[in-house]
Amino acid sequence: MIRFLAACVVLTCVSTVAFAEDKPVLKAPVGLQLYSLRTQFQLEGVHKTLDRVKDLGFKYVELAGTYNTPPEKFKAMLDERGLTPIAGHFAWDRFKSDTDGIAAEAKALGLQYAGTAWVKGNEPFDEKYCREVAATFNKAGKALSEKGLKFYYHIHGYEFVPYGDGTLFDLLVKETDPKYVSFEMDILWVVYPGQDPAKLLEKYPDRFCFTHLKDLRKGVKTGALTGNTDVRNDVTLGTGQVDYPAVFAAAARTDVKYHFIEDESPTVLTQLPKSLKFLEQFKE
Repeated sequence: MIRFLAACVVLTCVSTVAFAEDKPVLKAPVGLQLYSLRTQFQLEGVHKTLDRVKDLGFKYVELAGTYNTPPEKFKAMLDERGLTPIAGHFAWDRFKSDTDGIAAEAKALGLQYAGTAWVKGNEPFDEKYCREVAATFNKAGKALSEKGLKFYYHIHGYEFVPYGDGTLFDLLVKETDPKYVSFEMDILWVVYPGQDPAKLLEKYPDRFCFTHLKDLRKGVKTGALTGNTDVRNDVTLGTGQVDYPAVFAAAARTDVKYHFIEDESPTVLTQLPKSLKFLEQFKE
């Protein structure tokens, strides 16, 4: 009987240790994509909105514009609140002809990365256009690299058109130089087209520099390649369709450097604190 109890204790201890080792953890820091608060920037102004970001406890931010504020002034306002700008989104067309301008603005903002989040125009995202986009990425990435910056592309869902044994996203990865081009995985925009974000991270462990943490409302049909869905389908992290334990387990084994929460919903102010609370369970 004593031996039996001792064995049970040992098994329990081993099981507990195994569970602790297997628990997904957030290896990379969590920041905020400021676009989440675009309405607040417009209605409340930059000062008050950045105060909100600080009060929520964020230390790192990703930018998508400066809301009519000069870059140097915007950077100073971030500094005043202890907010570190890591990366920023810029208009796609500027990467075709104005990398010098992007670099100057990014430097003034103190960014390490300059990227874009939408390359789809009126033309279909087909093989021909995918190759053209890849060529522009390589050229822009090289030019930014010479200025001490890194280029990245935020995938948006329409890249998963079937192609060969995979998708056009696979072609985009293949055709871009990893020295100059990285990717940002918006989790919702992988799930919405019917893809698996954990498997995609595992497939390309050294190509994603960031993620956008975003959840898709339960019941929303997946499989569309439009890159568009109602912003009300952005829900509190952990309440939607995304398997975040699997995502974080996979991300921990990759080169992902930052996770940025992006919540485009009209109820972002109530959802953000809940999303942060959800993420607490994955901290080391």
